[in-house]
Formats: sequence, C-alpha cells, structure tokens
Amino acid sequence: MKFELYESSYAHDIKTLFTDVFTSSEGQNEGTLVGDLAFALQATTHPNDIFGFIAKEKETLIGCIFFTRLVFECQINAFILSPVAIATQYQNQGVGQKLINFGIHHLRNHKVELIFTYGNPQFYSKVGFQPITEEVAKAPLKLTYPEGWLAQSLVSEHIEPINGNSTCVSALNNQQYW
Repeated sequence: MKFELYESSYAHDIKTLFTDVFTSSEGQNEGTLVGDLAFALQATTHPNDIFGFIAKEKETLIGCIFFTRLVFECQINAFILSPVAIATQYQNQGVGQKLINFGIHHLRNHKVELIFTYGNPQFYSKVGFQPITEEVAKAPLKLTYPEGWLAQSLVSEHIEPINGNSTCVSALNNQQYW
C-alpha cells in the first residue's frame, strides 16, 4: 500500500471513490452529495488552502482524505479534515487511520497548528482527535451533531480557546455538511 499527495489528474477517480463509498453506506443521495463535495473541493479551493492525500493498492485508488483551511479571526494555522473515504472492501483494516496519520505528519511539516474534523468521535479519537465544544473553537456553521466537533493540536498538549468566528473554504460552506 502506498500513500501520497493527491494530484488533479485523480479528480474524477476521487469523486467516484467518494460517491461509491457513501452510496454503499448511506444511500445514493448521500453518495452523490459527498462525491460532489470532494470534486468541488479540488476544483474551487486555492492550492494554499487544501491538502489531499490518497492511498493506493498497486495502481488502484483505495482511499482519499482532504484537509482544507479553517480561518479564525486570530492568526492561527488551522485545517479541517473532511471528507474521508476508504473503498468498502478495504474498510476496517486500518487504512483510514494510516492515511490520516500520513496526512497529519505532512501538515505538521507545513507548520499547521490545529486540525479539526466533524464526525464519529470513536473513530477519530484513534488518530488523536478529541471532542471540543464551540466555547473552545466555533464551527463555521451550525452543528447538527455537536458531539462530532473534534480537534487536535499539532504543537502542544492542550487546545487553548480561540476567540471569534471561523470560516471554511467555499465548497464546505454549506449547512448540509454540518
């Protein structure tokens, strides 16, 4: 298995991966929604505001994750992990955790201070995320599942409260994802 930075030449394969994975687990509407999000992130996000990573088995794309910039009113280098997809037949084998850890290592080398995600606390705690409240860091949009607001510091043991609002990249700036 090989982990690497994504390239724009994978855009359609990445969209297909996300669509297939989420259709399989959540239904066609969710599959289309998340596949379109993955494609829009690649197409509309400034290169300085996105990191994408893929997992390949031989030459087959089996996983992909994206981290996009999360801007706070204070000057902090933060990104949000969303979305994540691992091909159904490769799930529950540690591929997602390894890919996320690969991405986190890369972000650390780019002096990213905080990373966030919005998802299953049980899964994301395995790769260092911890639940936080909006008193610690305000999400860009209203959270429908506040227990899923998670973060991790790449520079210290603690996450200090961040004053003010946050904004995300335009592709993610839609209430249906929150």
